[in-house]
Amino acid sequence: MSKNYEIAVLGGGPGGYVAAIRAAQLGFKTVVIEKDNMGGICLNWGCIPTKSLLKNAEMYDNILNHSKDFGITVEGVSFDFTKIIRRSRNVSTKITRGVDYLIKKNKIERIKGFGKLKSKTEIEIFDDEGKSIDSITADNIILATGARSKTVPAIPVDRENIITSTEAMILKEQPKEMIIIGAGAIGVEFAYLYNVLGTKVTIIEMLDRLVPVEDKEVSDVLEKSFKKRGMEIYTGTTVDKAEVKDGKVHVTITKDGETKELIADKVLNAIGVTGNIEGIGLEELGIETFKNHIVADRRTYRTNVKNIFAIGDVIGPPWLAHVASAEGITCVEKIKGLETVNVDYSSIPGCTYCQPQIASIGMTEEKAIEEGYELKVGKFPFSASGKAAASGEREGFVKLLFDAKYGELLGAHIIGSEATELIAEVGLAKSMEATFESIIKTVHAHPTLSESIMEAAADAYDEAIHI
Repeated sequence: MSKNYEIAVLGGGPGGYVAAIRAAQLGFKTVVIEKDNMGGICLNWGCIPTKSLLKNAEMYDNILNHSKDFGITVEGVSFDFTKIIRRSRNVSTKITRGVDYLIKKNKIERIKGFGKLKSKTEIEIFDDEGKSIDSITADNIILATGARSKTVPAIPVDRENIITSTEAMILKEQPKEMIIIGAGAIGVEFAYLYNVLGTKVTIIEMLDRLVPVEDKEVSDVLEKSFKKRGMEIYTGTTVDKAEVKDGKVHVTITKDGETKELIADKVLNAIGVTGNIEGIGLEELGIETFKNHIVADRRTYRTNVKNIFAIGDVIGPPWLAHVASAEGITCVEKIKGLETVNVDYSSIPGCTYCQPQIASIGMTEEKAIEEGYELKVGKFPFSASGKAAASGEREGFVKLLFDAKYGELLGAHIIGSEATELIAEVGLAKSMEATFESIIKTVHAHPTLSESIMEAAADAYDEAIHI
């Protein structure tokens, strides 16, 4: 006889396991079903292991190229590519084991297998060979099956020569040349990693600039920095086809009407992600989907089937781990009937962990102007920051956008050292509907990089002291 639960979560990523833990905290009898390690793509093949790799690259870059700036002489600097990869996998393993501990601590049942909806209240579980091994029922079901790398026929991923981000972080040998298709966060992070380690990197982006979702000034600084590092960059460029010939990948591209061929050992497909909606029983239950994602109410996360909910990457952008976690918590609290704040999708921080780092929240300047705002724009360069100078990290800036009428903070854009940490202050300010004055009048410790936020706010109103 099937076990019955109050909440069943299908998928153990940062949306699923967080939802399960919050459900258990609220007293729900909870089960989480996951076919692989807990933690999903983020902890196993995304956020965590890639940050480990990027930290290796940052350390190597600093020792090799900047140690003399600090009066430190280091001779015979080298790296072991295999050990770099191994460290990344070890970090991932430790974190996923931590999630296993949290599941047990919160007395959540965990079933290993592939779950498929059999009815509005039943999930059948299958093993790796497709054999049915279990079945459970639940009053409420939360779908948190995540997403995977998007592929297109012109770029036929074979996971050996034409790879995804998963293969890019476990290569047995470092490639001499790599072409990266797509200049979003994943693309530029791997571009930085492999470039620092000595791979010849070429980036191809269909849109007109790197990290096209970011503020244009941020994109400009990143492109300048990457070109200085020796990367070859093609923006406004389409990929016509990618073919493997004699162990090399030949990529045909078109830019401004002219076609040329590029050749590399490896091609990394980083053009985006698509939801994992196949084989989980959506069609049989009539659960609505759109463009390979589940349609869910962005306040309750309910699908068109009353007791079935969906959260995280499987419901579409923004495809971010912290968004999935926030949605999971909110979803469960809504099921419980708590009065809880909806996720504010206008205040989601986005972070890119290449060097220089990029972080942003709210509107870009272009978007704000498009929506009719009259703006006050403040900008503070890290070249004017005492802490940045002392740290040898003078590249980049903080840029803040304010509504000229009310002084409300509309957006923030940071490129430079510790940008991904600095954005938290701005996120809190925006969630509290802070104005320029509250940021300027908040006393910031000196010397810190965070002073640059205060100075940028002051610059918007011609009150900046240090520029």
